[in-house]
Order: sequence, then C-alpha cells, then structure tokens
Amino acid sequence: MTEADVLYSDVKFNRTNGQANGRGSSSADTTYSEVKIFKTQSSTELPGRGSSSADTTYSEVKIFKTQSSTELPATNSETKPGSTLQPTSTPLPEKNNKTSVQCDEGWEQHGGQCYYFSINKSPWEVSRQECIFEGGDLVKIDSRDEQEFLERRLRDQMMEPEDKFWIGLTDSKEEGRWLWVGGSPLDTSLTFWSEREPDNWNVETSEGEDCVRMGEKDGCRDLMCWFDKSCKIPHRRICEKSAVSV
Repeated sequence: MTEADVLYSDVKFNRTNGQANGRGSSSADTTYSEVKIFKTQSSTELPGRGSSSADTTYSEVKIFKTQSSTELPATNSETKPGSTLQPTSTPLPEKNNKTSVQCDEGWEQHGGQCYYFSINKSPWEVSRQECIFEGGDLVKIDSRDEQEFLERRLRDQMMEPEDKFWIGLTDSKEEGRWLWVGGSPLDTSLTFWSEREPDNWNVETSEGEDCVRMGEKDGCRDLMCWFDKSCKIPHRRICEKSAVSV
C-alpha cells in the first residue's frame, strides 16, 4: 500500500468539554468510521535518500459519518455562549378570521342586518305576519344611522307621497305607550316623529291611529318622517332580519 492510499478506520472524536444537558444532540457519542487521505502530488525524490515527505501535498480529506449522534429532548430554546445551535420553531398556519355576511335574494344589507321593502300593501298586523313568515319581523330602528339608511332608500321605493311603509312600532296595547315588536319600549331619546306627530287622528276610524308608518317621497327634514296611522289601512312594509355569516 502506498502512502497516498493510506486508510484509517474507526476514528472516534469525543467531546470532553461539555454536556448536552437536554439541549439537543450530544456530540460525545459520534463515531467517524473512515478517514481517507488522497495524495495528488508525488513527493520529491532526493538523491540516495528516497522520497521526501516534506514536499508531499494532500489535496483532500474525506470523513464519513456512520453513527448518528444521540438526540436528547430539547427543553429550552436558549443556546450557551459560543454554541452553534440555533433555536428553531415551526410556524403555525395563519387562521383566517375574516368573515362576511350575506342576505337572501331580494333583501338589502346594511350594518349586519337585512331589509326587505315590499311591493304589496297589507294592514299592519298582516304585514308583520308576512315578515315573520320570511324569517324576520317588521323593522325595529335602533340608531340614527339605521333611520338615515331607511329614509334614503324609501325615497327611491315610494311611487307617490302616500306610498309609505309600516315599521314595527305600535301603541295598540296602551294609548301613548309605544312598543317595538318583541315588546321593547321606544327610546324617547331616539325618535323621528314628523311635525305634530303622533296625533292619534280618529276621523278615518274610531279606533284612532295605533301603528307607525314612515317615508317622504321628496325627503324630510332631519330624518323626521314617522307618522301614526290606523293599523287597518293597507301599506307597504319594511321587514328586517339578521344577515347570515359565511
């Protein structure tokens, strides 16, 4: 065997200046089974003295690892000073928290609610039952923003000044005590009565006016377009129900 083909086998490198301490793999148990040294330049022959190893060049050292190091469970992502270990983490998939809402065909969406503006006309109680049949109820107005949306939409929906719409407000149980559908009382700080309304006018019917309709074809001052009216008079209706998350 020539010097260029020397094979060293089962060389083990042992780490003596540290312990794994549960921080990853331990290099103390790693065995390298082969170290091959390849001679690529011939040595210089000196007269009468054979080859001189001082002039020999080795271009490549190959080390083959045949025994894996022992993996110890990691308990801390921190590394010691001077260590080459780097903390690793597996990124979690991003959650898609975005949701959208939608309304049934023929209903309009606003503020997470759906609204239906009917074409046909019915008395107040019948109008309410028709809304319930569609999964909602006559509209309950909870904010100025909602009133503004409805008042603006009715300008386009109304065909003539008296083409108004029922909303879910009535004092049919007790005169002057206005209740929304479902039984909640009217917030007196959030009302939109037109001038001199409600007046409980009893010329058309002896029962007076116990239900509320709304709308002005040409718009109204400061959104004030609620009118009490006899519940028996047919009018169009505004139905309301919650939008569905998708």
